[in-house]
Amino acid sequence: MQISKYISLKEATKSDYAIRKQISNIPDDGQLIAMRHVASNIFDKVRNHFGVPIGISSFFRSKEINKAIGGSVNSDHCNGCAIDIDADIYGGVTNKQIFEYIESSLDFDQLIWEFGNSSEPAWVHVSLRANGVNRRQVLEAVKIGGKTHYRVKS
Repeated sequence: MQISKYISLKEATKSDYAIRKQISNIPDDGQLIAMRHVASNIFDKVRNHFGVPIGISSFFRSKEINKAIGGSVNSDHCNGCAIDIDADIYGGVTNKQIFEYIESSLDFDQLIWEFGNSSEPAWVHVSLRANGVNRRQVLEAVKIGGKTHYRVKS
């Protein structure tokens, strides 16, 4: 089952942790609607723009999986409205290029430069709300004292 032109439901719900621990990672109808919105309005547009395969490191996470892996209690991954894109999986484009394209060309709620260094994020987190106002918040994730902190990206 495809949720968008380029993303299957299997790919969007894949979790190595869920497989190892035999935890369900199946979205409900509302989460699936949100996933389709993100996939069509973010991922597919990025993929069309660059014209090369682009990897997904994380999309939907059940609350149980999110808690077990130490995700934020407010994670948009649990609602189906966030995706982590990682160009390193296939190459052909960089995470920085993806980040800059989304920031300049697409609507989003949060866009996060996830770790990496000042010239290249390790991956790109982006969320998009189907209902309500998207804040266009641009952040950078950094580790301080072993904990993840988010600051406004300059």
